[in-house]
Amino acid sequence: MPRPIWRGAISFGMVAIPVRLYTATESKDVSFRQLHREDQSRVRQLRWNPNLDREVPFDEIVRGYEYAKDRYVVLDNEDFDKLPLPTKHTIAIKAFVKLEEIDPVFYERAYYLEPDETGAKPFALLLRALEAKGLTAIAQVAIRNKERLCALRPGAEGRVLLETLYYPDELRTAALEPFEQTEVSEDELQMALTLIEMLEAPFQPEDYRDEYRDALMQLIEAKLEGQELVEAEAPETAKVVDLMAALRASVEAASQRAAAREDAPAATQAKAS
Repeated sequence: MPRPIWRGAISFGMVAIPVRLYTATESKDVSFRQLHREDQSRVRQLRWNPNLDREVPFDEIVRGYEYAKDRYVVLDNEDFDKLPLPTKHTIAIKAFVKLEEIDPVFYERAYYLEPDETGAKPFALLLRALEAKGLTAIAQVAIRNKERLCALRPGAEGRVLLETLYYPDELRTAALEPFEQTEVSEDELQMALTLIEMLEAPFQPEDYRDEYRDALMQLIEAKLEGQELVEAEAPETAKVVDLMAALRASVEAASQRAAAREDAPAATQAKAS
């Protein structure tokens, strides 16, 4: 059973719902160690104090905020505990909004919410109400030394998802130059819409794999066995000179793939009979 990373309550008007918070995702990246090139011994990264000319153990380290060059305000755990934030122990719901009003760029990380035994009924009530209204709750909660904006919404299998959101001042889009749209013809637009319609399908996340990770593990296994992988040739990318011709060719290729998928089950059945 996973351990909750946070315990507290959802504040829903005058209703308090005791809940536990669990991480909903995990990284599957292939990890590497830093080794010395000559003897392949592992390289350690030391917490080094140049003034004392020695390594510093964890129990001698404190956190400091640099308010001026090489000038710090030191904070310890008691200082963080004294912060006057009700959201340290409460997911405070501020408003209810439509899910489509939240630009996906705001989403940061997903968590699962689970009620304590005493909060099962009000938790179920909140879930049913969100489903019935088709709304998402906007709240704030303090997790890991930061008060985070978050969204609570119904998830699969009767769960409630809490997704932390970036604050507006954490987005970088304002620093980019406005995009000037280039004119496209009606024929080009219709051909692009045709291609999109042919590729339209329900989202099935199980249909996708991290092919880079698979290839990386194949390379590692091959080197363990003393083999060398043959480098795959990079596909040739044709320069788009005629946009309509490229769109038309894409539609034809998509049509051929769709026909092949439709023929595959029939061929399998004929072979089985």
